[in-house]
Amino acid sequence: MTFIRSGILLASAASLLALGACNPAKDAGQAAKGPVAATVNGTAISQRTVDTIAKQGASAGRPDTPESRMAIIDQLALQMVVAEEAIKKGLDKAPEVVEQIDAMRQSVLANAYVRDFIRNNPVTDDMVKAEYERIKARVAGSEYKARHILVDKESEAKDIIARLRKEPGAFAKLAMEKSKDPGSKAAGGDLGWFDPREMVPEFGAAVSKLEKGKFTQEPVKTQFGYHVMLLEDTRPIAPPPLDEVKTQLAQQLQQQNLTKQLDALKAGAKIEVVGASAPAPAAAPAAPAASPAK
Repeated sequence: MTFIRSGILLASAASLLALGACNPAKDAGQAAKGPVAATVNGTAISQRTVDTIAKQGASAGRPDTPESRMAIIDQLALQMVVAEEAIKKGLDKAPEVVEQIDAMRQSVLANAYVRDFIRNNPVTDDMVKAEYERIKARVAGSEYKARHILVDKESEAKDIIARLRKEPGAFAKLAMEKSKDPGSKAAGGDLGWFDPREMVPEFGAAVSKLEKGKFTQEPVKTQFGYHVMLLEDTRPIAPPPLDEVKTQLAQQLQQQNLTKQLDALKAGAKIEVVGASAPAPAAAPAAPAASPAK
């Protein structure tokens, strides 16, 4: 049974930094609300901004230490100083800059909406259990433990089958000698346990017809070449315990709920695409005129 691991994309630290740096307060009177981590020319860097960036860094594996927080403040301070200089030069009025700031603002707001939706629409244990039971009810069939030998030519596969008829216990040895499958050759052709529906159709159909302990009496042709198979065992497919997949299922349900909500918002909006086409390629320079024949 397959449980899909899904992730929720939230605002990056870079977006938060860029947005904060693009709109520094004009004077000290526009101080940040709440605790202040530092000031730059009288403009506050909020502790909340530093906390947010430090938290995102920690989630990415970077330690949250006094040194790392000082580095965050240094970076924010540098950005604010440079942004102030950009404003003095009037660069904040440039159309392309205004468009980028608007896009960053929309990105931060959209991700804030995502966080708010997740916070106010939690996935409950009952929802996870119901999804687990729904998936478990669809699980059916058997999984197989088998070996195979893969070769390029049908004649090679027939020779291997002829040898196995004389010496059935030589399958692993022949696989190590003859098989061209790098994933199983060293293990004597062992494929482990698998659902035949995960294999290419010809392979899955052939292994499903074998009796335990028997090998194929004719080569099985697939897109990879010719196979000789040995079925070692079968067992009913069993789903993993709920505790092992609970987190994955919760993430999957969370993603499904969010996708449904975002699709509904998009469906309710009037979206008119007017400029999606790529610019036309530049015309190739004209070829020089041919020289007249002499």
